[in-house]
Amino acid sequence: MAQKMTPAEAEALLAECRQKIDAIDAQLRELLNRRAAIVEGVVRAKETLAMPIYEPKREENVVRRVTEGNPGPLSAEAFRHIFETIMAEMRIMQQVYLDRNSQAAKGTAE
Repeated sequence: MAQKMTPAEAEALLAECRQKIDAIDAQLRELLNRRAAIVEGVVRAKETLAMPIYEPKREENVVRRVTEGNPGPLSAEAFRHIFETIMAEMRIMQQVYLDRNSQAAKGTAE
């Protein structure tokens, strides 16, 4: 059984944990921005190939890959939710790109 902490030990542990979480959050931000930069290439390719932004099979494969062999403590369902949210944001980013290109094309055509 875990030994009870003193309030001072609890404060120190809380500060240490929060510092670690803050560092991980910065890494997550960096990784998500790197992912978004790559998605800019994806949408350019999809536009040229006349492919839809939303590809359910591709997204399901992404979710399957990140949930397979997941040792926890986050559940597979938690990862599904996180990655569905990430992919939804990436779809929005792709749509914004396409909308801007469409407006730019209309502007040059007029």
